[in-house]
Amino acid sequence: MRKQQTGFTLLEVMLVLALMGLIISAVTYTALATNNYDQVNNQAKRFQVVFDMASDFAILNQVQLGIRIDEEENTYTYVALDEEDKWIELPDQKLFASYQMPEYMTLELNLEDLPWEQEDQLFDRGVFDESLSVSEEDVEIGNEEDIPPPPPQIFLLSSGDITPFELSMTYEDDFSVEDPITFILRAKETTPIDRIAPKDFE
Repeated sequence: MRKQQTGFTLLEVMLVLALMGLIISAVTYTALATNNYDQVNNQAKRFQVVFDMASDFAILNQVQLGIRIDEEENTYTYVALDEEDKWIELPDQKLFASYQMPEYMTLELNLEDLPWEQEDQLFDRGVFDESLSVSEEDVEIGNEEDIPPPPPQIFLLSSGDITPFELSMTYEDDFSVEDPITFILRAKETTPIDRIAPKDFE
């Protein structure tokens, strides 16, 4: 009788390759998941650093800056107040260009009920009303294309004053079983602003 040949059948090879693919996918997913915390932390650091630089820019150049937070689009944009009291994006300033948050990261801005908030400190120029927006005087209603973008919610003034706020950056995907990861950026009346990790929440 012939000796039975030993080796792997095509089905066995395909099964091994499939198992290896599953293992690699699991390892890759685990590696990405463990980095989610660092990703949110890095985004919070970026906002913190650029914000402080923008405040210095406002003081050194004696301009009034603002940040427009779009929670629906998960973007934030730095704008400047021009001589006609209109908010415009800063030309030739890539660092302050509109920034899109990465996938699965969201922004949530809080301007109310802050214990250190000081009333009326940002309204001495007559440009801002009590709801932290541009005054509605001389605003004409026209086509949607002619409607300017909404005003910024956060102000960085040439005096060094800033709007007190709390900005939450949260990572939450559709497939993870882990709890959302949230960092909070907390600003009082002047820079620097604080970056608060989840473990430091009160």
